[in-house]
Amino acid sequence: MKSAHEIAAPLLQRSQSYQSHASDDLTGAENSPIEQVALTVPITDDQNLPVVTFRMWTLGTLACALLSFLNQFFWYRREPLSITSISAQIAVVPLGHLMASVITDRVFFEGKRWEFTLNPGPFNIKEHVLITIFANSGAGNVLGFGWAGIFRRYLVEPAAMWWPQNLVQVSLFRALHEKEERNKGGLTRNQFFLIAFICSFAYYIFPGYLFPILTSLSWMCWIFPSSVLAQQLGSGLHGLGIGAIGFDWSSISSYLGSPLASPWFATANIAIGFALVTYVITPVAYWLDIYKAKTFPIFSDDLFTASGQRYNISAIIDSKFHLDNQAYEHEGPLHLSIFFTMFYGVSFACLTATVVHVFLFHGKEIWQLSKSAFQESKMDVHTKLMRKYKQVPEWWFTSILLVNIGATMFACEYYNNQLQLPWWGIVLACGLAIFFTLPVGIITATTNQTPALNVITEYIIGYIYPGFPVANILFKVYGYISMKQGITFLQDFKLGHYMKIPPRTMFMAQIVGTIIAALVHLGTAWWLMETVPEICDRAMLPAGSPWTCPGDHVFYDASVIWGLIGPRRIFGDLGYYSAINWFFLGGAIAPLLVWLAYKAFPNQHWIRLITMPVLLGATVNMPPATAVNYTSWIIIGFFSGFIAYRYYRNWWSRHNYVLSGALDSGLAFMGVLLYLCLGMEHVSLSWWGSDPDGCPLASCPTASGVFVKGCPVF
Repeated sequence: MKSAHEIAAPLLQRSQSYQSHASDDLTGAENSPIEQVALTVPITDDQNLPVVTFRMWTLGTLACALLSFLNQFFWYRREPLSITSISAQIAVVPLGHLMASVITDRVFFEGKRWEFTLNPGPFNIKEHVLITIFANSGAGNVLGFGWAGIFRRYLVEPAAMWWPQNLVQVSLFRALHEKEERNKGGLTRNQFFLIAFICSFAYYIFPGYLFPILTSLSWMCWIFPSSVLAQQLGSGLHGLGIGAIGFDWSSISSYLGSPLASPWFATANIAIGFALVTYVITPVAYWLDIYKAKTFPIFSDDLFTASGQRYNISAIIDSKFHLDNQAYEHEGPLHLSIFFTMFYGVSFACLTATVVHVFLFHGKEIWQLSKSAFQESKMDVHTKLMRKYKQVPEWWFTSILLVNIGATMFACEYYNNQLQLPWWGIVLACGLAIFFTLPVGIITATTNQTPALNVITEYIIGYIYPGFPVANILFKVYGYISMKQGITFLQDFKLGHYMKIPPRTMFMAQIVGTIIAALVHLGTAWWLMETVPEICDRAMLPAGSPWTCPGDHVFYDASVIWGLIGPRRIFGDLGYYSAINWFFLGGAIAPLLVWLAYKAFPNQHWIRLITMPVLLGATVNMPPATAVNYTSWIIIGFFSGFIAYRYYRNWWSRHNYVLSGALDSGLAFMGVLLYLCLGMEHVSLSWWGSDPDGCPLASCPTASGVFVKGCPVF
């Protein structure tokens, strides 16, 4: 008989010992209807493996604190690397095995009610999964946890909600724990991971320190060093990125996640949407000078006056952080770059497209789930196996949610002078979050891309309650960010579902992890603000400084646009950009056209793969994301999701997700090492390879008579 941890090849098969742990009512042929899942996730379960152990608590707490610290740390940098739980997943393996080998296996209070042991045996896969989920809890908050609990039925249990990113981690867990015989001339997945990890770790010293220009090789700027037009077209960081490519995994995966985890149809939707906005709509609008586009940079997240100068936000804010109307009239209306304008347009379109798409393509399934609450015949193999464990009662999630909402309302009322948001704003924000969690969750669970619907929260509160920027920020946090973090919790629920982690155990680990992470995030932010001079102040930072805070700049600009000045003065009847509201209608019509085409040609299955929320929302991360983040991501996604998956299926099934995890973790460890050894000591290089773009004229205006420092005057 084979070992209980031996991989059978291909992964669709299973060993005899695995079958002994499976449910009696599962047939040998039963598997997930999603091919990627069937190729990756085992259809077995060993309920006797210990999960809640001393190792789990120790390593989970350590990993959660460290991951929270690193993500908060990198958030302020030019390329805000998101260190996923995959890094923790790798790092705890040797520690887990070390603890299993050195800690005593003595049983304390043997034969009594409180009997326990610090070492229940070898470090096992379920402990490892729970540690990883514990660590990833730092990405969420308690409100998001509540939304996730409410929508488990719709977004975790159905097989169609397959969450592609989780397959990276499932592959990695299996590679790290299951024994595998090496084929002659080949590599086991564990060996492949170690080689890829070492290569990723060693390579990142080049884009991360020695040769930062690898982040964006904008060759058009080198050929035309004096041409504003060429640099606008060719700059990967400040322009449209034609021909620009990056050889920096942090740049490639910063905003869209790993391209190796993206299904090809989603990658294709993003490629089409990116090309449409970046290479058609934006340049046409710019060279037609729509909204005086030539007066401003073609791509920028800054705010401008009508003359093309940076807008002095401080001049229009009074001592209570409210809008000074008289000063605003003196400064004049606020203007945006043409790409930033289009960003808001496609955000409007993505909002309505998400709702209409989910209603048309998934409405029937949602209605059936609401009525039937999962009949046995509807359950896939993984849901059947998970039904053997005690489920988390709905009221656990509801109670946590209500307590948190009550505490939030109390804080906003008690500190209203500082926080500005009244109690009814909390209620409205929670209503929006609960409305959008389901449609956004469906898109994320099937495409690996999360539509960014932050604009709707900013828009609504900006209209209802203008002139209060802090209130706008809080409304966005409670209405949008809590929903987005709820999606992260749902993804972890699905990971636990795939790996058969007892639901109540996972609930406990996520609650503790959320509390630990909140404290670490806050402490890290304060530490960096105290120790990094002029952090986030681009005008005062030294040239080449990585502490530019791109995400916070966009967040701040949004609070000014939507909260301080208000959407009515920008996108409403008093605004310069009121025509952008037509994007709402366009976004609603687009998925309807796809649905009608699918109904007219039902045998053309590719039509249903046109996912308008992903296509229209392809560029909602730009800014702060830049063109090179997309061009490189799309190229790698094509080779992985189309070439490798179609023509090298065996290699893809064994190594694709393992490679993704190795690249993420190698980069993360070298990034931290570079900062600790060189960044904290302010050791840097200054040479031509240190400029991550080399396109100084890309942000110049081209309208006649506009003077900007460092730019030619036309």
